[in-house]
Amino acid sequence: MPMPRYWLMKSEPEAYSWDDLEAAGEGIWDGVRNHRAKNNLRAMQPGDKAFFYHSNIGKEIVGIMEVTEAGLSDPTDPDGKWAAVKVAPRTKLPRAVTLQAIKAEPRLADMELLRQSRLSVSEVRSEEWSVVMELAADPGRATAHAGR
Repeated sequence: MPMPRYWLMKSEPEAYSWDDLEAAGEGIWDGVRNHRAKNNLRAMQPGDKAFFYHSNIGKEIVGIMEVTEAGLSDPTDPDGKWAAVKVAPRTKLPRAVTLQAIKAEPRLADMELLRQSRLSVSEVRSEEWSVVMELAADPGRATAHAGR
């Protein structure tokens, strides 16, 4: 069995937030209209983990989701070209990890979130996952500003 992979999935909290996913218990991650993000969705497998990132408002990682079903066609796409997955909330992070804290952490300098900032679904390497989890556990660093 292959090792689970890690991802980061962005949503504008006013459209669909962590709280919305928790309330639903499971949701379909759809509406992605970028080819790289689509390929990332297609690469996902059940059991993969993903950070839930509030974009636009907040700009922070707030929770961990698990891919529960993969290989779906996006139900919002009448042409069937775009991909979707089902996800379920697993853990709200003890502390949200802000974009500023991610930018301030040298070990995350190559993170796809920073290199391709407009990408709504990006891969996270296992070492990056571990660093973000460290930041989520450390109250002084999770909300650090880039200038600190």
